[in-house]
Amino acid sequence: MNSEELNWLLVTIQDARIAERFVTAQYEHGRISSHVMADVARERGWINSTANQLLNTATRYLTEFATTELPVAST
Repeated sequence: MNSEELNWLLVTIQDARIAERFVTAQYEHGRISSHVMADVARERGWINSTANQLLNTATRYLTEFATTELPVAST
């Protein structure tokens, strides 16, 4: 399902919290990709951009740290 189809379905849901739970459930069950979920969440204002930037920065830092080779102590 793409974001256009998902948005079409969400028009029928009046309560914003129910719509958000519906999208989350679709993602958790593998019916939509994380990209579609992020697009819809951004369009509907469900994402706090400041918190999202912080999470992206932390994730990037942790990924770089995890892929860095650490020196191994010799005995």
